[in-house]
Amino acid sequence: MEDVVGKYVSQKISKTRWRPVSATALQPPEIFATGSWDNEENKISIWSVGDFVGLVPNGEYHGEPHLLCDIQHSGDVMDMQFLDQERIVAASSTGSVAIFRHHQNNQTLSLNQKWEQAHYYDHSWGSASCTGIICNSPEIFSIGEDGRINMFTTDRKEAVRTIDNADSSTLQAVTRLRTTEILTVNSIGQLKIWDFRQQGNEPSQIFSLTGERVPLHCVDRHPNQQHIVATGSQDGMLSIWDVRQGSMPVSLLNAHQAELWEVHFHPSNPDHLFTCSEDGSLWHWDASSDVTDRKSFLHTSGRNTSFLPHSTANQSIISAWLNNDPTKDRIEITNLSSNSALSINSLDVLGSFLVYGTDTESIYVKKDLFV
Repeated sequence: MEDVVGKYVSQKISKTRWRPVSATALQPPEIFATGSWDNEENKISIWSVGDFVGLVPNGEYHGEPHLLCDIQHSGDVMDMQFLDQERIVAASSTGSVAIFRHHQNNQTLSLNQKWEQAHYYDHSWGSASCTGIICNSPEIFSIGEDGRINMFTTDRKEAVRTIDNADSSTLQAVTRLRTTEILTVNSIGQLKIWDFRQQGNEPSQIFSLTGERVPLHCVDRHPNQQHIVATGSQDGMLSIWDVRQGSMPVSLLNAHQAELWEVHFHPSNPDHLFTCSEDGSLWHWDASSDVTDRKSFLHTSGRNTSFLPHSTANQSIISAWLNNDPTKDRIEITNLSSNSALSINSLDVLGSFLVYGTDTESIYVKKDLFV
């Protein structure tokens, strides 16, 4: 695929994240970060996608992504988020949460702040993996295998608030719904909403998959319609939820053949959604318009029996994900990976650019997503 550029990096990549750009910025994304796992020494790395002046007419890069700087990371990088243009928050398998600062004047990384043992079992078991983080500067929420939720702020050395027994099972992923609300998914197929305006230690809402308690590995919310949430599960299923109503998903879609590791709505074109899996596939789900002669996918036991794109361009984007009209064509799905035999662990999308990382010890950048 001529619009995909790969680079061998000698590290299994667990997370890839674009550095955010201003909403008014006209230039494409330039900088991304990666975190690694299952290596003798794990790292946080900062990369440039290459020379944009060097883009040639046939859509190929003159150059490949190149390393700007890196820093050693203690334990596997379990999750990673940019806090702002300079700071990156990383979750570790050792149970810690750390902030790293990217010094752009001399292209170095330094440890800015660290909360050791943010997640832990009792004294006999030791540390628990920090499995997920979500940032809303200056606040940072962390979740872990220990079922604990922490809220940190960058100006304090201790957690502002901790819910010690938020969940009796492993918390797998977290997203922010509104300013004071986060949503977690766990290892028994549940979603829980936590409102930090409330003083109690109980979730304000609980949702669950029907039938078997299949672990949920990832979650993302629609950037404009905050009640729409997508999750990915251990059996490769993609689920769409409307947290305003009911306790079960709106739609369940048979998607990947193995664990679904990440799901992301496009931040500015949210009728496009992206998923990646242990099976080596990376899918682009396009619900932007009516389509014909497109792949059909079996749908199972949600409140709706089908998953459909919206029928008219001027309809609300909301209908792209919550439409239940069985007469419409199904969503278009395109596999963007080049048949990787190993897991694609992470992806991120910004503008028309996609970055993803794999167990093949490689990173890939794809441009012109919508061409």
